[in-house]
Amino acid sequence: MDEREALIEKMFKAGAVLFGHFVLASGKESSYYINVKRVITHPEALRLIARLMAKKAMEMGIEFSRVAGPELGAVPIATALSLETNRSLVVVRKKPKGYGTNSQIEGEVEEGDKILLVEDVTTTGGSVLKAAEVLESLGAEIAGIAVVVDREEGAEERITSKGYKFLPILRVSELLAKKPTPSGDRD
Repeated sequence: MDEREALIEKMFKAGAVLFGHFVLASGKESSYYINVKRVITHPEALRLIARLMAKKAMEMGIEFSRVAGPELGAVPIATALSLETNRSLVVVRKKPKGYGTNSQIEGEVEEGDKILLVEDVTTTGGSVLKAAEVLESLGAEIAGIAVVVDREEGAEERITSKGYKFLPILRVSELLAKKPTPSGDRD
């Protein structure tokens, strides 16, 4: 079993792929929900995700000096990738914190920094693109956007149309193709 197949198995075992009726952050309705937060709470799975992201970035020739993730779901992933690659970590808040320095980031961003931005799941790409804007407003360059699962609902097109490299570890079609049957076997 390769590492990507191992991750798919871990996602199902952790209950990270749910079926039913769900309203997504994008406002879209869906018959399934990908809750990567369920799998990233398992150290072995989190290490595997970080390793897969680091390998994908290397395969694509993406050079970066920092790793960033928008709160909340991407923060553990960005932290694990920071440790895996020995690159500094940046956390992007949804809104400026409203007190103290009123910063929208935690960590340092300097003019010209190349940042690998990570996300847990993308549907339309809106959340991760907002984080990219925040980082770019501070002078950073987005080296690429890595995601654990792309729902294949427009995020890739939207992200690449803005000139960013897109690095999905898994696509939802791959996950759904491995959906366990009621007897527990894989299709």
